[in-house]
Amino acid sequence: MYDSESILKTTSPSTEQEPAILDQAEISSFVNGFLQRRDVFLQACHSYGSPLYVVEENVLLKRAEQFTDAFSQVLPEVRVYYAMKSNNHPLIVKTFVNAGLNLDVSSGLELEIALDTDATDIVFSGPGKTEKELTLAVENSDRTTVLIDSFGELEHLQRVAAEKDASIRAGVRLTIDSNGLWRKFGIPLKDLSKFLDASKHCDHVSINGLQFHTSWNLDPYNQVNFIARLGNTLSKLNSEQQAMIEFIDIGGGFWPSQGEWLQSSGLPLSHSSSVTKLSSVSKTCHYKRHSTPIEEFAGQIAQAVRTHLFPYVSCRICAEPGRWLCNDAMHLLLTVVDKKARDLVITDAGTNAIGWERFETDYFPVINLSRPEVIEHECYILGSLCTPHDVWGYAYWGKGIEPGDVLMIPTQGAYTYGLRQEFIKPLPAVVMLEKNA
Repeated sequence: MYDSESILKTTSPSTEQEPAILDQAEISSFVNGFLQRRDVFLQACHSYGSPLYVVEENVLLKRAEQFTDAFSQVLPEVRVYYAMKSNNHPLIVKTFVNAGLNLDVSSGLELEIALDTDATDIVFSGPGKTEKELTLAVENSDRTTVLIDSFGELEHLQRVAAEKDASIRAGVRLTIDSNGLWRKFGIPLKDLSKFLDASKHCDHVSINGLQFHTSWNLDPYNQVNFIARLGNTLSKLNSEQQAMIEFIDIGGGFWPSQGEWLQSSGLPLSHSSSVTKLSSVSKTCHYKRHSTPIEEFAGQIAQAVRTHLFPYVSCRICAEPGRWLCNDAMHLLLTVVDKKARDLVITDAGTNAIGWERFETDYFPVINLSRPEVIEHECYILGSLCTPHDVWGYAYWGKGIEPGDVLMIPTQGAYTYGLRQEFIKPLPAVVMLEKNA
């Protein structure tokens, strides 16, 4: 029998992890890896202009293979879906489909992009699906499974499918928190039996699976915890209801192995205050929350699945990685257009290219490809938007910095391109480097 207290005592949530000082050798090695290939990136900038998004095909392929291998080695049947919300550029989506991944979409727009690929297995999740979106899913029911978000959406999908005289596969999303803002997503666990019974009256909708999703997982704590809770619920279903479940989708939210890198301004207030009291914080002092290797994610999740789910259901396990797959594969190239002081430069790109004021709190090295050196110097690296929050970083890696220099902001593949916005300055073009480049 599931015991919530025992689960909570065996592991701790990543959200409670205190940031540690980021080791200088780790950053230097990271920066040097890009400097060794600087000619490739400089050539791309020369050929396609600046600013520029650069996508590395080989990184996408390696991540797809590594994630799939990690889970397939510890679970009997696994299906991987790329979460398009993390980066929906067609080149990236197509690359993952060609690599054998399936697709997870969260809107009609994403579903249209997915249908334009050769993907044969698409799951459509998210709250508030419109009639137009559900119609598109029903019209492509041979390739699409709808992850239903509520009792009302079940009725809505039944009505749309009946009007089309069609049938569609579906699952139901389960909310991970019945009290907070996550109530927006899915139904409470306590209502699962009632939902499965209600679905029997919907003859155009075939419910055969469950889904849940936790976010920002630096470790598997939240996923393992919910799997245990889900197992308790499954144990109370009758045999007919248990037999309906052919898949359980554990969602995504896997954090890349690099961990979360932070500026001092991104630290929790209590931690930041204590650091500041000890000394004035250098702009070249950075912090890190560690993340769990994907193989360890897979191992702990597989153990939880075997312990809490498989005693009650025989089904395949699905996962929806997004950030973990695409984060490291896209970089931004920009050019210095003005040097206003020794410690302040302006670039030709604004942070509208990433859609939010990320670098006031998150840390990513600003690498000067034109003047390579593995030393970091304090300097405000600012964009050209009419806002003081247009910040790329507070330091750069290189041997000086001057107008005309090409700078790289690495590993910007997740939740940046998709959040880009037309604000004051034009958006960068996109180029994909072939896998042997």
